[in-house]
Amino acid sequence: MANSIQTAVLGVSGYAGAELARLLLHHPRLKGRPPVFLGRAEAGQEASLTVLHPQLADNNGSAGLKIEPFSWDLLKARGVEALFLATPHEQSREFAPLALQHGIRVIDLSGAWRLTEPANRAVYKFPDEGGSVAAAVQAKAVYGSPELHREEIRHAELVANPGCYATSIILALKPLVASGWLDTDRGIICDAKSGVSGAGKAPSAKTHYMYAADNLSAYGVFAHRHTGELLEQLGLDRSQIVFTPHLLPIPRGILATIYVSFRESRSAAEVDTLYREFYAGSPMVRLFGAGHLPQIQYSVRTNYCDIGFELDKEGRRCIVVSCLDNLLKGAAGQAVENLNLMYGWDEAEGLT
Repeated sequence: MANSIQTAVLGVSGYAGAELARLLLHHPRLKGRPPVFLGRAEAGQEASLTVLHPQLADNNGSAGLKIEPFSWDLLKARGVEALFLATPHEQSREFAPLALQHGIRVIDLSGAWRLTEPANRAVYKFPDEGGSVAAAVQAKAVYGSPELHREEIRHAELVANPGCYATSIILALKPLVASGWLDTDRGIICDAKSGVSGAGKAPSAKTHYMYAADNLSAYGVFAHRHTGELLEQLGLDRSQIVFTPHLLPIPRGILATIYVSFRESRSAAEVDTLYREFYAGSPMVRLFGAGHLPQIQYSVRTNYCDIGFELDKEGRRCIVVSCLDNLLKGAAGQAVENLNLMYGWDEAEGLT
């Protein structure tokens, strides 16, 4: 176990990058060793972290932190051991293999390395698909869900941080799928809603205030790129699950409502016990139990995934509700969880 390490963040300009910077700057293991911030300043701004993100200013020297031009020589000179990639998928496909060649461990917040099946990766249209380098790197990638792959993450060179929608749905469903209780022939319906920050910082017509405010809209129907994560991590096929994302007129947060049917009647106590046993030792999952459904306001600006459920009177149909902050448990916070595991620290350190 390392007492401390030197980290670096490439791509600090976005919403998730800003949250990642905040968490790393205040992480107890990294005191006195701020991350090396890499990238470029916004047009018309100096390359200063706190000019780009004024909310990160403090009285401990954060104003002196710069966003420096990326180079492998710089990372070597600073002794960087772990590199966070808060970059577009295409950039992560380029930088992750090179980082591994330089002996640097990688936590990638993009979708570049999350999917093992070529059919599921096809949604990204990676130009290096099928290449030997990409295949070798993919073979090293560990899907960064601590609750599902804790031991593999501890030894990983490359951790592929899960998607935000995928995290909310996978954590809600995994205990039920693993139990064998579900009647998958009747289908699983995942109705999920996210705040506007889930679409990223770059403005678009559909994230413009005049479009998103006072509105609720579905998008990515039958085509959202997180679907492949659900299939691979839950061991389901496309005929067994439907996932529909929606855009909420709020800044951040996800609420997923998931509809399932059981093969046999189950009691609320049985379902509750199943979840509690499955997530024993998982500090970032909060279980609300039967009849107590989570809300976005409970989990926003925390790193928790909140899960609750309700059974019908016959005990055959169940509705599971899962909530999390898409920028924390759905992105930057989960990335720090993975850092903690990779270096032998407490999973929740710096997050509660």
